[in-house]
Amino acid sequence: MREGMIPAVLGTVVSASGAVLLSSKYKLAATGILGFGLAHVVLGAIDLIEHR
Repeated sequence: MREGMIPAVLGTVVSASGAVLLSSKYKLAATGILGFGLAHVVLGAIDLIEHR
């Protein structure tokens, strides 16, 4: 498995769960979860591009 794939996939799952939670009453927590997920996607993508 290529390096960076796990953080990218995990970040996608966390971002999706944060996006689903945005419609709930916990908007601040959902925004934080979404941000952490997007950060993992970006860092995983950087690893994927860097280690071709």
